[in-house]
Amino acid sequence: MTQRTVYVNGDYVAERDATVSIFDRGFMLADGVYEVSSVLDGKLIDFPGHMGRLKRSAAALEIALPWDEETLLAIHRELIRRNALDEGMVYLQLTRGSAGDRDFHYPDADTQPTLVLFTQAKPLVDARSGREGIRVATQPDWRWARRDIKTVQLLYPAMAKMAAKAAGADDAWLVEDGMVTEGASNNVWMLTHDATLVTRELSSAILPGITRAAVMTLAEALSLQLEERAFSVEEAQQARECFVTSASSFVTPVIAIDGVSVGDGHPGEVAQRLRAAYIEVSRRRAL
Repeated sequence: MTQRTVYVNGDYVAERDATVSIFDRGFMLADGVYEVSSVLDGKLIDFPGHMGRLKRSAAALEIALPWDEETLLAIHRELIRRNALDEGMVYLQLTRGSAGDRDFHYPDADTQPTLVLFTQAKPLVDARSGREGIRVATQPDWRWARRDIKTVQLLYPAMAKMAAKAAGADDAWLVEDGMVTEGASNNVWMLTHDATLVTRELSSAILPGITRAAVMTLAEALSLQLEERAFSVEEAQQARECFVTSASSFVTPVIAIDGVSVGDGHPGEVAQRLRAAYIEVSRRRAL
């Protein structure tokens, strides 16, 4: 197996040689944040948006971020070059670092944070899920209350995805008080029968998706009516179309929810138009 080159605290090393302290707070306490930037044609998509959200997440947790956006861009580009990545993702994880033994209290403010990045080669444009759509199963949303911070504490989303898989679905939608919050790793959308595109409003209940924001701009350009509000599982099941958005899946149609077909059970026209438009614009603006 070919060894990737990864970035760990200032060094580019083979993945087999990449290490961090066992006392790192990301490992001990999930005390860290992350971002995933997609790559098309060897270039980064929506990079400024991802870095802006990284800064907000780090600030919300009072984690130092001593690298500016230009430096982080250079690191991303060097990893793409070293791994000859044409299509896929670059994963970045920032933790509060390690200051010795395990302790709930934050270490001194001058503690050096840990910064790790690696690449993942993966088909994005021609992904099967984009062509054929996905089936989702609903799960209770039992995550913490600050979902607007992109933290590395992803155990419950993983559990929800496994429960969905056990139910014969491809992914999970999370539900709280009868309303859909978001997918286990994406934002959720539906198209009503009066052609209104609906997605949940931003709050601490959901992650402010970078792809979500880009798709909202595209929807306006395509003269689609937009509404930001919560919706129920039943409303989504009866919708004309549903889809999800994320950095790694772009716009992906949802063709069934808890075994109930959405629309005619095939990828919807609006979702397909938005996916094509997003890929086209992203390629044009990639860095």
